[in-house]
Amino acid sequence: MRNQILSWRKCLPLWVVLVGLLLCAGVRPVRAQDSSGKPRPTIVFMTDFGVVDDSVAICKGVMYSIVPDVRIVDLSHQVTPFSIQDGARFLYGATPYFPAGTVFVVVIDPTVGSTRKAIVVKSKRGQYFVLPDNGLMTLVQDRDGLEAAREITNPMWMIGAALSSTFHGRDIFSPAGAHLARGDDWTQVGPELDLAKLVRLNLAPAKLDDRGLSGDVIATDGPFGNLVTNISSDEFMKLGYTRGQTVPVTVGNNKFDVPFVRTFSDVPLKNVLLYIDSRGRLGLAVNQGSFAATYGIKPPQPIFIPRAAK
Repeated sequence: MRNQILSWRKCLPLWVVLVGLLLCAGVRPVRAQDSSGKPRPTIVFMTDFGVVDDSVAICKGVMYSIVPDVRIVDLSHQVTPFSIQDGARFLYGATPYFPAGTVFVVVIDPTVGSTRKAIVVKSKRGQYFVLPDNGLMTLVQDRDGLEAAREITNPMWMIGAALSSTFHGRDIFSPAGAHLARGDDWTQVGPELDLAKLVRLNLAPAKLDDRGLSGDVIATDGPFGNLVTNISSDEFMKLGYTRGQTVPVTVGNNKFDVPFVRTFSDVPLKNVLLYIDSRGRLGLAVNQGSFAATYGIKPPQPIFIPRAAK
C-alpha cells in the first residue's frame, strides 16, 4: 500500500502538467448539458443539397448565430435530389432514436419559392419539424400522430430584409429551427394550420390477395444498391415462406428465384438474396454487389411475390 501511495505521488505532477497543457490549448470536456443541467439543444438537419458547395455550411452558420451551443446532427445531405419520398422515408427511420424536444430541419423543396407553405409541425412524441408542406411528414404522421402545425410567417423568425426566392433553407427553415432549439415560444412562428389540410404523399400500401403480395420497390439502400420495398416483414411472412426456401419474385419485367435468408453472408459471394432489412422491410440484395446495378433496376418498380406452394 505504501509503495502504491508513493507511486501515485510521483505521477501526480505529470498529471498536473498534462491537464494544464490541455487547458492552455483550449481543450474542454464535451458536455451533454449546459451549466443549468439542461440537455444541449439538438437540431437534426437533412437536405438534398449535397456537399460540393457551401449551402449546408451556410445553413449551419445561420443556426449557430442564433443558438451558439446547439448540437447539429447531420441526418443526410445526399438525399436523392427532389425526392420528397426519400426524405419522408429517412425521417420515419431516424425519428424514433431521438428524444422529445429534438428539432428536425428538413430542406427537400423542389417547389421552393412557390405558394407551398413553410411550416413547423409538432408530433405527439414531442418532436418538432421545420420543413416545407409537401408531404415530408406523411410517414411520421401516420406512425406518431401530430399535435399541431403552424405556418412560418413571423419575419422575426427569418433572416434578411429581402428573402431569397431560391434559398429558403438559409432564410426561413434554418433560423426557424434555431429559434425552436433555443426554446422560443413556437406559437409565435405564425398562424395555426388545419392538420387535415397538410399535404400528404400518395403512397399505395402493399396488397395481399389470394394470388400473393403486390408492392413496390421504393428506393435503393444508399451506395450498396440493395432494393428497398414497401413490404413489411409481417406482410411477407403471411405468404408462408420460411428461411432457406427459394422464393419466386417478379420486379418490373424481371423474374428471379431468390433464397430467403437472414443476412448477406448466408449466400455465396455475388449471389442474390431476399432478406428482412434493419427497418423491418423486405429487401433484395447481392452479397457484396449491387442488385440495382447488376440487373438494371431503377425505382420505383412494382414487385410481386406469390403465395408459397402448399
